[in-house]
Amino acid sequence: MDFMSKYKNYTKEQLIAKITQLESKKNYGLVWDDEKEPENVVLECQNNIPILKKIEDKTIHTDENKPNNILIEGDNYHALQVLNYTHKGQVDVIYIDPPYNTGNKDFKYNDSFVDKEDGYRHSKWLNFMSKRLKLAHNLLKDSGIIFISIDDNEVYNLKLVCDDIFGERNFIVNLPTIMNLKGNNDQFGFAGTHEFTLAYSKNITEAKINLYEVDEEIVLSKWEEDEYGFYKQGANLKATGVDGAKEKRPNLFFPIFINECNEVYITNNNQALNQNDKIILPISDGKDMRWRWSKNKIKNELHNIVVSGDSLYKKQRPDLGDLPSKKPKSIFYKPEYSSGNGTTLLKDLFDDKVFSNPKPLMLIKDLIFLGSHKNSIILDFFAGSGTTGHAILDLNQDGGNRQFILCTNNENDICTDVTYPRLSKVINGYTTPKGVAVGGLGGNLDYYKTDLVPTDGISNISDTTREELTKKAGNMIAIKENTHAMIELNEHYQIFKNETSSKQTAIYFTEDLSHFDELIQKITPHKTKLYIFSFGKIDKSSYKYLGKNFEIEDIPEPIIEIYKEINKEGVL
Repeated sequence: MDFMSKYKNYTKEQLIAKITQLESKKNYGLVWDDEKEPENVVLECQNNIPILKKIEDKTIHTDENKPNNILIEGDNYHALQVLNYTHKGQVDVIYIDPPYNTGNKDFKYNDSFVDKEDGYRHSKWLNFMSKRLKLAHNLLKDSGIIFISIDDNEVYNLKLVCDDIFGERNFIVNLPTIMNLKGNNDQFGFAGTHEFTLAYSKNITEAKINLYEVDEEIVLSKWEEDEYGFYKQGANLKATGVDGAKEKRPNLFFPIFINECNEVYITNNNQALNQNDKIILPISDGKDMRWRWSKNKIKNELHNIVVSGDSLYKKQRPDLGDLPSKKPKSIFYKPEYSSGNGTTLLKDLFDDKVFSNPKPLMLIKDLIFLGSHKNSIILDFFAGSGTTGHAILDLNQDGGNRQFILCTNNENDICTDVTYPRLSKVINGYTTPKGVAVGGLGGNLDYYKTDLVPTDGISNISDTTREELTKKAGNMIAIKENTHAMIELNEHYQIFKNETSSKQTAIYFTEDLSHFDELIQKITPHKTKLYIFSFGKIDKSSYKYLGKNFEIEDIPEPIIEIYKEINKEGVL
């Protein structure tokens, strides 16, 4: 694409605005080349409008009281354009694990892998990511948070891009995330153990990071003291009876230490790190008992163990409700975050290596927990093997109604052969290669593919294209209105419903109103969002006679306007 063709559809005002923007560029920041090799998928959208087709035979419904989760197969640039119509300003959390641009065939640009020798390697990646992040920014609520996994290859470039898109003031944290305690010995000089998780808010004054809740089973409070020192009676040791005796499980008799900062720790040699640290032993009535938890279990749960400064003294022990919750630490680690855990889980699901380097389930669960609530909408537009969907289904076992939207292309059949089957197994249950039956987590899933409606240019939409778009936009509108189930489609109109309520969505396809009354009869008396075709704005007041159950909307102009804005320069 030459220099002139890029700006041929600009108005005079847009050209002036572009020149003003270029001339006002500050010296500080990140500048990269985005002219040499524009993305094909971006150019494609200048002459096509992305839509969604529903694949009905892949629908999974197990619980009408749970939300409809969404899996979109297709290029995520197309999917994000669709979501800018259906979910603008509605997403609570975005998690993505984009290509790291290592130069080792992990990042494709215009259908070709970018290698280490490519002089525009970083520019291509930045061009690719910035367009998608700008579209994603529009989807977040003001209170929304985005988490991005990344490694050393692009973390510093990504930080500057996110400062520009989300605003430097909305930066939350860059978490070194320990993925492998043994380290990667292939690295020069140091054995690499970590990646990074970059977190930004849409609006830092509205955002909230959840605290780890204190688990009553592992709160170290209500201590007793005798000549042997402090000891715990309650949740984590058998306080009485021979079953709790040290002799039965001597490996569960060991000290727990608390330092002067009220931090809890254990040691392999059972020796305190400092001589003044307090020692806690499972001793009851002068008898050696045992902890219920092993050392490994306690190590894994240390982030949940809370000790109040006064809890070691009989007269000033707080009740459980007085204990503080725990802030997540700025270095992110649990043994379950090991990258090998993600691979092991997929092998249990598929008995084979079907995807390289899947993220560990616990890591994604924790990130989503920290940024969401029980009714959140969570988006992952680099969905890969579907770990984010799996994590949300698992989190919803707390009674929550979190909803996920996953987007992934079908390169190497990843969506059809891995992402969808994984989610299906997790929802319905499966048997591991070793014959262990794993119960299903329940939930619902709708499967969509991206498609394109051809145009003569996004700024020159013909009447014929408007009519075609209206007839093909039904699934987008149904998602927007949360009425996923189609109950009727003919050449004149389409009707969708929400299966847990009486709400319906109807779309009337043409200006010819000869079948309009027929449609109204079919949807009365249900509460209905009614989309009526028009070549411009319709006079909504002329439909007041339908009554309060009907809310009138234009179609297809609102979709076209959003796509026009996006494609002025490839993004909003």
